[in-house]
Amino acid sequence: MRRAALAAAFALAVLAGAARADPASDFDSDEATGYRVQNYRAPVTRPVEGGTRIDLPALDRLRDEGAVLIDTMPQRGGTDPATGAWRLVDRRETIPGATWLPETGRGQLEPRLAAYFARHLARLTGGDWARAIVFFCLADCWMSWNAVKRAAALGYTRLYWFADGTDGWTEAERPLVEAVPPPVPPTMPTLEDR
Repeated sequence: MRRAALAAAFALAVLAGAARADPASDFDSDEATGYRVQNYRAPVTRPVEGGTRIDLPALDRLRDEGAVLIDTMPQRGGTDPATGAWRLVDRRETIPGATWLPETGRGQLEPRLAAYFARHLARLTGGDWARAIVFFCLADCWMSWNAVKRAAALGYTRLYWFADGTDGWTEAERPLVEAVPPPVPPTMPTLEDR
């Protein structure tokens, strides 16, 4: 009897631990929105919301078909308030043909960055909501995961997540190119202003 009680207590402890480890109740994510809001460089434990996770061969196929590639790697320097140019503290190399939209993978975006993200997606896709878009960052990075979810919320329908990011690209011995992000206009209207 005592052994059965110990086994039941152990099973409850394991279940309680599993509940705490449940990524859906992860304290690093905003419960209301589902976006990851901190500890972005960590193993991604959830399926991407609004898109499809892809590997390198799928990325190659999508690139050949004309997919838009978006690098969401953050940038520590912020933007110049007068010009909107990014203050590039860290050098960034990215996959050839990709557009770097720094900070757009954060869990919470200020209105100006949300408008910057939406504006560049519209520009890069030519306003085609069904154009394939591939988001990436580094391996084990929630920034691109958040960006896929955000693009889906805007209404884009063919979204892909290259979870291995530039790490996976270079591991395949493929060259990267220097990235320079487009500026954020200081007077850019927010999504609410449109």
